[in-house]
Amino acid sequence: MNALYLAFAYLRYNWVRSLVMVLVAALILFVPVATQILLSTSERTLTARADATPLVLGSRGSALDLTMAALYFSEESPEPVEMREVEAVWDSGLATPIPVHTAFSSGGFRIVGTTLDYFDFRALEIADGRGLAVLGEAVIGANVAAALEKGTGDALVSSPQNLFDLDGVYPLEMPIVGVLAPTNTADDDAIFVDIKTSWVIQGIGHGHEDVVTASDVEAGLDVTANAAVVEYQRITAENLDSFHFHGAEADFPATAVIVVPNDTRAGTILRGRYLDPEARTQLFEPAGVVQGLVDRIFRIKALLDVVTAIIAVAALAAVGLAVFLSYRLRAGEIATAVKLGARRGMVLRLLAAETVTLLFLSGVIATMGAAIVARNAEAWVGWLLALGT
Repeated sequence: MNALYLAFAYLRYNWVRSLVMVLVAALILFVPVATQILLSTSERTLTARADATPLVLGSRGSALDLTMAALYFSEESPEPVEMREVEAVWDSGLATPIPVHTAFSSGGFRIVGTTLDYFDFRALEIADGRGLAVLGEAVIGANVAAALEKGTGDALVSSPQNLFDLDGVYPLEMPIVGVLAPTNTADDDAIFVDIKTSWVIQGIGHGHEDVVTASDVEAGLDVTANAAVVEYQRITAENLDSFHFHGAEADFPATAVIVVPNDTRAGTILRGRYLDPEARTQLFEPAGVVQGLVDRIFRIKALLDVVTAIIAVAALAAVGLAVFLSYRLRAGEIATAVKLGARRGMVLRLLAAETVTLLFLSGVIATMGAAIVARNAEAWVGWLLALGT
């Protein structure tokens, strides 16, 4: 007890040196632990969403691009799949198809056109407002609401794919009718609309108003006009009934289709129908695609562990050297203590108590830091994944 008291008194007197050594040792202990927590959380977060998604249907091409677009709403632009494929899955009676259209964005966040089945499938809950009900409405994720400082009653305007898009793609003003509860997934960073709203943004559907009205004719006004229709940039109660779509809905595009089989047998039967390598579409399990990506990414984990270990050993050696030099500088103090009657065993216990106290304080700080990381790991990883996509 006397050794601990004297050790603590010495460390408190030399508080600057003691603080530096405690922080350095705490950092050495904290970095490897925090790294492992974040890596394991990243792997779990990446695979969890894919594991929860049974099948993805899309045009034949890169399965990874389709997976990232359908599950994480990334900027990849795979070849669109026609809605006739959605109808084919419905007609099979084997699964529920959920189309997603992710070609557009607003405020830097992806606009996800889908159906109401998506909200049930992902178990999304409305934190404020209500769900989608009318063409042109939007429900935003928690991160979108925080970043854009928008909520129920505000509006968003879709962004064109490029500034020179003269192909009929007009910005659409979308009223926000609801804000989703946080999920720590890609859904927090999405703007959800009905898939028909996505088609309106794409220019497949639009509304009209008469340039010449009956009242104009009765008033004898000049009714000469260069166009018979005017395209809207917002959907209101007054013009909602005038919105229509050109062409057959079976030809309309979706980025991908999430397919939820009725059971394992139904999923196996469905997959067997898309085995033809010459077919225009493919059906696959996104869990396998994401796991392959994760395995490739985390191959560097072993190398990172080695580098971390080397750095930790070097840092510990530096701390040990600092402690050793400190003891050498205190040779005069130790010699005086011995002359005053202190036994060498007492001197050794005093030095050991100082070292143990330093390591204990470092361990406490490192543990607190690791606890903070563990508590916020999912949110931080979700934010980093959102930046990456």
